[in-house]
Amino acid sequence: MTLDPWHIFTANFGQVPKPYTAFATLLDMVLYFFLSFTVSQGRRIYKIRSPLAETEGPEKFQRFYRMQMSLLEQLVFHLPTLWVAAYAMDDVFAALIGLIWLFGRLLYAVRYYQKPNRRIKGYIISMIANIILLIGAMAGTIASF
Repeated sequence: MTLDPWHIFTANFGQVPKPYTAFATLLDMVLYFFLSFTVSQGRRIYKIRSPLAETEGPEKFQRFYRMQMSLLEQLVFHLPTLWVAAYAMDDVFAALIGLIWLFGRLLYAVRYYQKPNRRIKGYIISMIANIILLIGAMAGTIASF
């Protein structure tokens, strides 16, 4: 009797083609999960009704909500660019720049919560990282033709 009858964990397990970029992506998702969790906790603390998806409330709740929404807005650009860069250039390079982006977004979130007008440094770090990924992705893709 095998413990894995459908071969979920044995068929190609541990053979991710771009493991560093995959790991950076998973860290991005951990940050998104954490910020989503803070919004749900903020809803509980400030008694913001969730089923109606209300977004109005005290300033601290607004900060939780904007941190999460800002990350979601940036992920739409970041993730495809990160992965195209990983395939068009190099897995390690893309992952390192992706981690710099993650650091920028984390700095953005922390500073936004502490004092909203201090969030710009995190924003700049993450945007520069995304621009580097975009340029690398485009250059590598164009060179493939």
